[in-house]
Formats: sequence, structure tokens, C-alpha cells
Amino acid sequence: MFVRIVKMGFQPEKIEEFLANFDKNKDKIRGFEGCLFLELYRDKHNTHRFFTYSYWKDEAALENYRNSELFKNVWADTKVLFNEKPEAWSVDKLVSME
Repeated sequence: MFVRIVKMGFQPEKIEEFLANFDKNKDKIRGFEGCLFLELYRDKHNTHRFFTYSYWKDEAALENYRNSELFKNVWADTKVLFNEKPEAWSVDKLVSME
């Protein structure tokens, strides 16, 4: 399994636009071949900051998504809303809570 974490900071007046776009596309992303899990989190203290956690079958599955029209469209609508540079990490899941 391949895990991707992305931190995004938004212009406060653009947060609702981001949330609407995420809501519109989350099921498409979750249904993309190789996507096993997707959640969105909001920082409790810096409420303009959000994190996506996604699990992918493998790194190739994530790269297929990142090269897809779906990603290109979602990212084009998202990146114009930032007020800080996004950061991303690719990590291995070592311990399950199950």
C-alpha cells in the first residue's frame, strides 16, 4: 500500500469553494482505479489548513491518477485557491489500528 498526505492552505474566503469542489469530486477520486481510501481533515487551530490522506494500491496507481484528466481538472480548480504552497509526502503504512 502507498500512502499520500497533502497539506494545503487556502485563502479564508475561498474555503467554501474548495469544500464544494472536494465534495463534488471525492467519490470520483475514491472510485479511481487503485485508490483504496481518501479522507479530508481540517486543522483544528489553523482552520484555513487542510490535509488529504489517500491510500493507493501502489505508487503506479497514484501516478496514473496524477496523470489523469480527473486530477488535472480537480487540481486546476484547487490550486488557484491556495494562500500557501502545498506540501506532499509519500509514506509507507507500517502499523494498522485494526
